[in-house]
Amino acid sequence: MVSWRPGRPFRDRREAGKVLAAKLAALALHDPVVLALPRGGVVVAAEIAEALAAPLDLLLVRKLGVPDQPELAMGAVGEGEEALVLNDEVIRLAGVTEREIAEAVARERAEIARRREVYLAGRARSPVSGRSAIAVDDGVATGATMRAGLALLRRAGPREIIVAVPVAPPETVRVLQGEADRVVVAQVSSLPFGIGGHYEDFHQLADEEVTSILDRFAPPR
Repeated sequence: MVSWRPGRPFRDRREAGKVLAAKLAALALHDPVVLALPRGGVVVAAEIAEALAAPLDLLLVRKLGVPDQPELAMGAVGEGEEALVLNDEVIRLAGVTEREIAEAVARERAEIARRREVYLAGRARSPVSGRSAIAVDDGVATGATMRAGLALLRRAGPREIIVAVPVAPPETVRVLQGEADRVVVAQVSSLPFGIGGHYEDFHQLADEEVTSILDRFAPPR
């Protein structure tokens, strides 16, 4: 039973996942598959996948940080040329050069390749075509990383795309509603204390935590 109330922080990502799972269980979903943005989104997504008896897989995308302000997103990148989202306004205001953008893209694609090897080596990927695909993170701010994930996911031919996040600002929700079929958010907030301010426990996950969760959902050999 989920006892969380809107307005108070989530205890942790697991509780956030349970809240979203309850909302998603009320929807008419067709053969759902849950796709997490690592690392933090994996814990949230695991609770959803367990509640829906759905497979759990990953959307490998990375934020592109402004060179001198890495926490400020100037875009995001995923696997493949189409999975690239740039925020032209942030790039212009921060004075980021084309060379700096190219360097950031190369650096984050290298990290995506590393994560693919660490997290997915030897694992069968879950088919997405014709299914209700649920893209999950532990929260979104500008939405750039999620949008890159949606560009990646769209190429796989899902029946519908659902974004599910515990917390997001209203302007980002509106943007995502234009790029996904449905958007499910537990708490709409202007994020005065960032995404982490909506959690009591928002620790950074290690690779080992991600692989341990994925092992729980591995199909039987």
